[in-house]
Amino acid sequence: ILLLNRSSGFAGMSWDAYIDSLVASSKDASGAEHVDKACIIGMDGSLWTSANHRQNINLSPDQSAAVARAFSSRDFTSFQSGGIKVENVQYMFLRADENAVFGKKKDQGAVVMQASKTAIVIGHCPEGFQQGTTSVAVGKIADYLISQGM
Repeated sequence: ILLLNRSSGFAGMSWDAYIDSLVASSKDASGAEHVDKACIIGMDGSLWTSANHRQNINLSPDQSAAVARAFSSRDFTSFQSGGIKVENVQYMFLRADENAVFGKKKDQGAVVMQASKTAIVIGHCPEGFQQGTTSVAVGKIADYLISQGM
Protein backbone atom coordinates (compact mmCIF):
# COMPACT_ATOMS: atom_id res chain seq x y z
CA ILE A 1 0.00 0.00 0.00
CA LEU A 2 1.11 3.54 -0.66
CA LEU A 3 2.60 5.80 1.97
CA LEU A 4 1.10 9.21 2.58
CA ASN A 5 2.77 12.25 4.05
CA ARG A 6 -0.06 14.42 5.41
CA SER A 7 1.72 17.72 4.88
CA SER A 8 2.69 17.24 1.26
CA GLY A 9 0.57 14.38 -0.03
CA PHE A 10 2.40 11.26 -1.11
CA ALA A 11 5.88 10.44 0.00
CA GLY A 12 7.41 10.37 -3.47
CA MET A 13 4.24 9.23 -5.27
CA SER A 14 1.47 10.96 -7.19
CA TRP A 15 -2.25 10.34 -7.07
CA ASP A 16 -1.82 8.39 -10.31
CA ALA A 17 0.11 5.75 -8.36
CA TYR A 18 -3.20 4.79 -6.78
CA ILE A 19 -4.45 3.72 -10.22
CA ASP A 20 -1.46 1.41 -10.56
CA SER A 21 -2.04 -0.02 -7.07
CA LEU A 22 -5.75 -0.54 -7.69
CA VAL A 23 -5.20 -2.32 -11.01
CA ALA A 24 -2.43 -4.48 -9.53
CA SER A 25 -4.56 -5.47 -6.53
CA SER A 26 -7.34 -6.64 -8.86
CA LYS A 27 -5.24 -9.50 -10.24
CA ASP A 28 -6.58 -12.97 -9.58
CA ALA A 29 -4.56 -16.18 -9.13
CA SER A 30 -4.16 -16.55 -12.91
CA GLY A 31 -2.80 -12.99 -13.21
CA ALA A 32 -5.89 -11.56 -14.92
CA GLU A 33 -6.63 -7.94 -13.99
CA HIS A 34 -10.28 -7.33 -13.13
CA VAL A 35 -9.82 -3.54 -13.27
CA ASP A 36 -8.78 -1.96 -16.55
CA LYS A 37 -9.36 1.71 -15.63
CA ALA A 38 -9.70 3.72 -12.44
CA CYS A 39 -9.69 7.24 -11.05
CA ILE A 40 -10.07 9.19 -7.85
CA ILE A 41 -12.13 12.34 -7.51
CA GLY A 42 -12.66 14.64 -4.56
CA MET A 43 -15.98 14.93 -2.74
CA ASP A 44 -16.20 18.32 -4.45
CA GLY A 45 -15.94 16.73 -7.91
CA SER A 46 -12.32 17.72 -8.49
CA LEU A 47 -10.17 15.25 -10.42
CA TRP A 48 -7.33 13.86 -8.32
CA THR A 49 -5.83 11.49 -10.88
CA SER A 50 -4.61 12.82 -14.20
CA ALA A 51 -6.05 12.27 -17.66
CA ASN A 52 -2.50 11.47 -18.84
CA HIS A 53 -2.41 8.11 -17.06
CA ARG A 54 -3.14 5.39 -19.63
CA GLN A 55 -5.60 3.65 -17.29
CA ASN A 56 -7.34 6.75 -15.94
CA ILE A 57 -11.13 6.96 -16.18
CA ASN A 58 -11.61 10.37 -17.76
CA LEU A 59 -14.77 11.85 -16.30
CA SER A 60 -16.22 15.04 -17.72
CA PRO A 61 -16.77 17.90 -15.25
CA ASP A 62 -20.51 17.16 -15.29
CA GLN A 63 -19.93 13.46 -14.61
CA SER A 64 -17.54 14.06 -11.71
CA ALA A 65 -19.89 16.69 -10.24
CA ALA A 66 -22.86 14.29 -10.42
CA VAL A 67 -20.90 11.50 -8.70
CA ALA A 68 -19.60 13.86 -6.00
CA ARG A 69 -23.08 15.29 -5.39
CA ALA A 70 -24.59 11.84 -4.96
CA PHE A 71 -21.88 10.65 -2.56
CA SER A 72 -21.73 13.91 -0.58
CA SER A 73 -25.48 13.81 0.04
CA ARG A 74 -25.65 9.99 0.21
CA ASP A 75 -28.64 10.34 -2.11
CA PHE A 76 -28.36 7.94 -5.03
CA THR A 77 -31.84 8.50 -6.47
CA SER A 78 -30.35 10.24 -9.52
CA PHE A 79 -28.37 7.07 -10.25
CA GLN A 80 -31.44 4.93 -9.65
CA SER A 81 -33.57 6.93 -12.05
CA GLY A 82 -31.02 7.96 -14.69
CA GLY A 83 -28.13 5.54 -14.38
CA ILE A 84 -24.47 6.23 -13.70
CA LYS A 85 -22.65 8.06 -16.49
CA VAL A 86 -18.92 7.30 -16.75
CA GLU A 87 -16.90 8.23 -19.83
CA ASN A 88 -20.10 8.77 -21.81
CA VAL A 89 -21.39 5.27 -21.06
CA GLN A 90 -24.68 5.05 -19.15
CA TYR A 91 -24.41 2.20 -16.62
CA MET A 92 -27.52 0.74 -15.01
CA PHE A 93 -27.57 1.34 -11.26
CA LEU A 94 -27.45 -2.04 -9.49
CA ARG A 95 -27.23 -1.14 -5.83
CA ALA A 96 -25.68 1.05 -3.18
CA ASP A 97 -24.12 -0.06 0.08
CA GLU A 98 -23.01 2.14 2.95
CA ASN A 99 -20.13 3.77 1.02
CA ALA A 100 -20.27 2.06 -2.37
CA VAL A 101 -22.25 2.16 -5.61
CA PHE A 102 -22.38 -0.53 -8.28
CA GLY A 103 -23.36 -0.20 -11.95
CA LYS A 104 -23.38 -2.45 -15.02
CA LYS A 105 -23.93 -2.17 -18.76
CA LYS A 106 -24.14 -5.18 -21.05
CA ASP A 107 -21.08 -5.47 -23.30
CA GLN A 108 -19.43 -2.49 -21.53
CA GLY A 109 -18.58 -3.98 -18.14
CA ALA A 110 -19.23 -2.59 -14.70
CA VAL A 111 -18.27 0.29 -12.43
CA VAL A 112 -17.65 0.31 -8.70
CA MET A 113 -17.43 3.53 -6.72
CA GLN A 114 -16.50 3.75 -3.05
CA ALA A 115 -16.12 6.84 -0.88
CA SER A 116 -13.67 7.74 1.82
CA LYS A 117 -14.09 10.93 3.87
CA THR A 118 -12.68 13.22 1.17
CA ALA A 119 -12.55 11.19 -2.04
CA ILE A 120 -14.37 8.74 -4.28
CA VAL A 121 -12.44 5.84 -5.78
CA ILE A 122 -13.85 4.57 -9.08
CA GLY A 123 -12.90 1.34 -10.82
CA HIS A 124 -14.05 -0.12 -14.13
CA CYS A 125 -14.36 -3.86 -14.67
CA PRO A 126 -14.29 -5.03 -18.30
CA GLU A 127 -17.10 -7.23 -19.59
CA GLY A 128 -16.52 -10.86 -18.66
CA PHE A 129 -14.49 -10.12 -15.53
CA GLN A 130 -15.61 -10.19 -11.88
CA GLN A 131 -17.18 -7.04 -10.44
CA GLY A 132 -16.67 -8.52 -6.96
CA THR A 133 -12.92 -8.57 -7.46
CA THR A 134 -13.10 -4.98 -8.70
CA SER A 135 -15.07 -4.06 -5.59
CA VAL A 136 -12.40 -5.53 -3.32
CA ALA A 137 -9.63 -3.62 -5.15
CA VAL A 138 -11.56 -0.31 -5.03
CA GLY A 139 -12.33 -0.94 -1.37
CA LYS A 140 -8.66 -1.43 -0.49
CA ILE A 141 -7.79 2.03 -1.81
CA ALA A 142 -10.82 3.69 -0.20
CA ASP A 143 -10.08 1.98 3.13
CA TYR A 144 -6.45 3.08 2.95
CA LEU A 145 -7.54 6.68 2.40
CA ILE A 146 -9.91 6.40 5.37
CA SER A 147 -7.08 5.03 7.53
CA GLN A 148 -5.07 8.13 6.63
CA GLY A 149 -7.87 10.46 7.74
CA MET A 150 -8.87 11.11 4.16
